[in-house]
Amino acid sequence: MTPKNSLEFKVWGRYALFSDPLTKIGGEKCSYHVPTYEALKGVAKSIYWKPTIIWYIDKVRVIKKIRTQTKGIKPLKMSGGNDLSIYTFLSDVEYQVAAHFEWNEHRPELKKDQIDGKHFNIAQRMLERGGRQDIFLGTRDCQAYVSACEFGTGEGAYDDGGELTYGLMFHGFDYPDEIGKNEFWSRFWSPVMKNGVIEFIHPKDCKVRKFIREMSPKDFEQEKNLLSCVEEEILL
Repeated sequence: MTPKNSLEFKVWGRYALFSDPLTKIGGEKCSYHVPTYEALKGVAKSIYWKPTIIWYIDKVRVIKKIRTQTKGIKPLKMSGGNDLSIYTFLSDVEYQVAAHFEWNEHRPELKKDQIDGKHFNIAQRMLERGGRQDIFLGTRDCQAYVSACEFGTGEGAYDDGGELTYGLMFHGFDYPDEIGKNEFWSRFWSPVMKNGVIEFIHPKDCKVRKFIREMSPKDFEQEKNLLSCVEEEILL
């Protein structure tokens, strides 16, 4: 059964870098062979997002053959200057994604914005225009593009690839405004790709979690009031 407010799209690019954010601070970086839930959620949010909704990624289909490419990168050092690191990217990637959004019930102040059809229609229009914001695959270094598609159409490199099991991988983050707690967690799971398709489990079904730190949700009303004060000062 297709969830309500579902969106199907194709995303592609020259490079992708899907890695565990907890272990990629500085130094070498090596991509997972398949996209993470959080990376695809970021793509959906770049197409269209409001704090009223939460995007959920249902499944992804790997279209092109998995290839890696190693490049020398010169990231900025905290002490100044540049450092030399080796990054292993995925090269020439393309995916089909099925996603849907649900109302964010942990934002009661936005209850009036929960209007059936409104956000879904806007999301569809933004998808037709290539997204509201720039699209990236895992990192800002990997620019990508999106367009609407019908999930499962066309040929894929792993349509007859059988079952491939991956080990423990990063799934996504639990943000305070999405779980109703002033806590920030990371989630992990063990994905299985069947004939090129990975069906993601719901975030609440992830059994392995790691607490990161205390965090409070963003107060949009406070930001709105602050912006109004700034505008008044400018006018004065």
